[in-house]
Amino acid sequence: MTRNIIAIRPGPALSETLEMARDTGMSVTGIALSQAKSCQWEAPEPADYDAILAGSANAFRHGGNQLDALKSLPVMAVGEQTAKAARDAGFAVSHIGTGGLQGLIDALDDTPRRLLRISGKDHVALTWPDHITFDTQIVYQMEALPLSYGDAETLKAGAIILLFSASSAAHFWLECERLNVPHSAVTVAALGPRIAAAAGDGWRAVHTAANPSTAELLALAQQLWQLK
Repeated sequence: MTRNIIAIRPGPALSETLEMARDTGMSVTGIALSQAKSCQWEAPEPADYDAILAGSANAFRHGGNQLDALKSLPVMAVGEQTAKAARDAGFAVSHIGTGGLQGLIDALDDTPRRLLRISGKDHVALTWPDHITFDTQIVYQMEALPLSYGDAETLKAGAIILLFSASSAAHFWLECERLNVPHSAVTVAALGPRIAAAAGDGWRAVHTAANPSTAELLALAQQLWQLK
């Protein structure tokens, strides 16, 4: 069975993933099953917070000019890509996580903090320690896109699918159902356990990256491809 490696990711993040794959000598193609769109929002008073908590680069790519009012606040970023997007938008970065937003929060010391979480409309729930207060500001939302018939035929020939978000994973499952893609033809490689769970069941196999980073997920995909 042919085993194409296909990344499911929107916009600039997909291009960055494919470029990273090329740099490591991997052959990976991409499908954008969603796109980020800016929301209407008003920036709160930055003096009310000690830092920004960001779980996606899309918060800075699609947050709009309202972000300018918050540039005095340092950013706690979920990972390197989000940190880069924050810096590109003119923010200073104080913390970079390696194990998801919950891991980033759990690794903080017990200094009292007031955080402003900027995020998409769909975002993971977090457990907050007593010494942290927070507000959530929605600055963008994801719009689902259909899987093309051509991409469905490619999947039917066999594929390793890289999934980076729970919403994309759930949508991918529905699109495979709609276009009669046999789940047994697809191996799922997910960025984390929550994403793997959102992908549903029936796949040829489901694997999760050891750490939630694009590099780790690509390395996992390479291992799976070599086992074909």
